[in-house]
Amino acid sequence: MLILVPAMVTATIYTALLQQRGEQLQFDALRIRGELSSALLARRLYGVWMDVARSAQLIDLTDLKNAREHIDFLSRLDGRYTWLGVADLEGNILVAKDGMLEGASVAQRPWFRRGLVSPTAIDVHAAQLLATQLPAAREPYRFIDLAAPLHHAGSVAGVIGAHLDWKWVAEGMDSLQVPGVDVLLLSSDRTVLFGPPDLINKPLNIGSALAASRVTTASLRERWPDGRDYFTVIVPTVGFANLPSFGWSLLVRQSADEALASTRNLIRSFWSSFGACVIATLALLLCAAQWLRTPLRRLSNAAEALVHDASGRPPYPETRFNEAARLSDALARIQSKLMGHPGRNWTQSPDRDD
Repeated sequence: MLILVPAMVTATIYTALLQQRGEQLQFDALRIRGELSSALLARRLYGVWMDVARSAQLIDLTDLKNAREHIDFLSRLDGRYTWLGVADLEGNILVAKDGMLEGASVAQRPWFRRGLVSPTAIDVHAAQLLATQLPAAREPYRFIDLAAPLHHAGSVAGVIGAHLDWKWVAEGMDSLQVPGVDVLLLSSDRTVLFGPPDLINKPLNIGSALAASRVTTASLRERWPDGRDYFTVIVPTVGFANLPSFGWSLLVRQSADEALASTRNLIRSFWSSFGACVIATLALLLCAAQWLRTPLRRLSNAAEALVHDASGRPPYPETRFNEAARLSDALARIQSKLMGHPGRNWTQSPDRDD
């Protein structure tokens, strides 16, 4: 008990610390993946944004021929643009990719109204004006918008706008997935823009989603709508340099059972080894106790035999350890003295000399 109780307490504390450390390592791994995913997505978008921002500096609405050449060149150079064009201050499209929407008014479109004020980014939305001018598709067209003001003589003269096909963003997100780990993209209203199929386009009302737009990077363990516990890491922003914000955030999750599988296997192996060591220790202690007990039992039997018959068999000459050897010699001397005085009363006072 003196050995086992401290060992059990120490082992229990050790395994608890081991599991805690395993959880922290998993959270760290998910946090790193989330930050890397956010950075990669933002850098991809930043490349497109820089093309739009540079075009805003180069296009002069007083020279529509030059503006058209620039729009056509950029459209052919980069196929990610479903639509690219410029509008005047009244919202009338002057020049556009493949002539789409030229002459139409976009005065009420959010990208135009916000683009008159400053560079802006608009969250994913279904196609509206473009829906009738694009080829028929199995799924509705969805875009994210980038826009920036055009200047002339120091004042705003119009807006350049770009519609990026959402499929390009989704493909980029899909490339960030790994087995067992889900990277979810959330809009500013907590709608899942990309993630597991059963969650896409649905609002997410769990603690991590509610906190996504209000906290710095954070980690927690929580139960999701599917009834399973997940390790979840919040990456509250997706941005890089001067890329306008879409209001997006990332959640990176991993099933708690899968995340802790290796740690639990390690703990099970530890307890198995600990149990084997306990059994081995008990066996060794039993052998040691038997090793100590055998000479003591023989000496006890010899001493009891002397009480009844001093002429019996002499004590076994013990040699296993010093105390047993000394006691064996003492019993042999006592027997020898008793044999020399057969009539002695063994109950007489021990103070009298032989």
